[in-house]
Amino acid sequence: MTAALVGFQGYLGYSALNGQFGTLSQEQMKADIEELKAQSSVLQAEIDSYRHRASLFDPARLDPDILTEQARAMLSMARPEDVVVMVDPNGKPIAGSSPGLAERQLTDIIEDGID
Repeated sequence: MTAALVGFQGYLGYSALNGQFGTLSQEQMKADIEELKAQSSVLQAEIDSYRHRASLFDPARLDPDILTEQARAMLSMARPEDVVVMVDPNGKPIAGSSPGLAERQLTDIIEDGID
């Protein structure tokens, strides 16, 4: 009987340290919680961004700039005073007749405008 009780105490001690909810596992759980909080913050910011863009399409207060931007993008139209810069899927300017100008002057403007 004594050996069984000592063995059971040993099992409980091992589980308290190394078990699924033991003291050593708590550090990993805390790290996981912090990582999930960071992911949650990023996703909440993305959700807020989508909500804001969706609110701009509200018929009661439609933003003319957004409407013009979307219409011109859908129709592939540009005004004569517009500067058109072709970009790759990553948002970087595609080299053209003046690649230095595109790289130096327009890259920051393009990156600022990407949502």
